Amino acid sequence: MKTLLSVIALCLGCLSLPAIAADAASAPLGKQQNKMTTCNADAGDKKGDERKAFMKECLSAKKPTQQDKMKTCNADAKGKKGDERKAFMKSCLSA
Repeated sequence: MKTLLSVIALCLGCLSLPAIAADAASAPLGKQQNKMTTCNADAGDKKGDERKAFMKECLSAKKPTQQDKMKTCNADAKGKKGDERKAFMKSCLSA
C-alpha cells in the first residue's frame, strides 16, 4: 500500500512539471536578460572576435545617470543666462 501511494505521489509530481516550466517561461525578463536580448539583436550578422568585442562593449555600456546629464547640459549651457538657460536646461535634461 505504501508503495502504491509513493508511485501515485511521484506521478502527480511529474504531471505538475510542465505547469511549473510554463510559469518560468512566461516570467518577465530581468534587466540583464533584456540587455542581452537587445545586444544580440544589435549584433546582427557579426561573428567571431568582432561579435565578442561588440557584445562585451554593448553589455558593459552604462546608461547615463541624471548627474552625467547635468554635467553635460551645464557645459553646453555656457554663455546662456536667465530664462534662456532655464529653457535650455529643461529641454536638455528631459531629452
